[in-house]
Amino acid sequence: MKYLAFFLLTLLNLPQESLNQWPLAGDEAINNVEKWLSDRGMYLKKKSAKSVLPSSYRPELDDTKYLDQEHVSYYQEQIGVLRWMVELGRVDICCEVSMLAAYCAAPRKGHLEAVFHMFAYLKGHDKSQLVFNSDTVVHSDPPTLDWSDFYKDAQDIIPPDMPEPLGEPVQLNVFVDSDHAGDTVTRRSRTGVIIFVNKAPIIWYSKKQGSIETSSFGSEFMAMKTAVEMTEGLRYKLRMMGVPLDGPANVMADNMSVVKNTSIPESVLRKKSNCSIAYHYVRERAASGSILVRHERTDSNIADILTKIQPHSVRERLLRLFMH
Repeated sequence: MKYLAFFLLTLLNLPQESLNQWPLAGDEAINNVEKWLSDRGMYLKKKSAKSVLPSSYRPELDDTKYLDQEHVSYYQEQIGVLRWMVELGRVDICCEVSMLAAYCAAPRKGHLEAVFHMFAYLKGHDKSQLVFNSDTVVHSDPPTLDWSDFYKDAQDIIPPDMPEPLGEPVQLNVFVDSDHAGDTVTRRSRTGVIIFVNKAPIIWYSKKQGSIETSSFGSEFMAMKTAVEMTEGLRYKLRMMGVPLDGPANVMADNMSVVKNTSIPESVLRKKSNCSIAYHYVRERAASGSILVRHERTDSNIADILTKIQPHSVRERLLRLFMH
């Protein structure tokens, strides 16, 4: 929530059209890794690290030798450093760090080399900045929907003890995506979520889903459920901080089936499963007026960078949408 506080200061002190930039972290961490490698006659291969990880790399398929205890400890330490860097703003490495963190208990040599590759990438990509833009996004007017026959008691969650809202209302824009069956060993999907207050990135999230979904519809709905839960939590925090909201959160997804099933009250899903629970949870929040699900093209869905290892050109194009 450190970025939420910074953005709220931006709203208070800067005009709507201005930008405020926040430099990304990592110089000292990179220096420490370079020294560790130098003491062992090695170095970071900066020229070959154009992307966070090679797009063909699959950490779950790595069959190199297991590390000895000394290198296991070093691997765990560097994963901790990378996770800290993600918290401080390195959204561009969030997905890959999450993937490699899954092997902290028994990392292999290839996993450690992947960590070094990531630090080489960071060394060559240290000029990017997060942009805290207080402008709002112009969305098309939503259709008028009647949910009363389906979720009669659905209502927005208003904290009874929240302070009186003051100042300009803020807009929540949420991007969500999943990589269906992306893990080639377990076939679990990965959820990616990034939440903006107006045009400022506040929360980013990348995590493997807890169950296997047999369809992309199922994995996308599980991701949507996670995104809505996070959005509900942020709406509560903003209200308790006295920040007014300008209406429902705009939740952008690129799966048309998910968008239609959360936008058409007459849609029906009868099977009982994790997907069914997610389906009704998301629809109930839509009926309450706390969220509005919108369609976002795949090529502009920012959350895609949080679901899979991508080629450099794709990642850079998406990152340019909210970083400079």
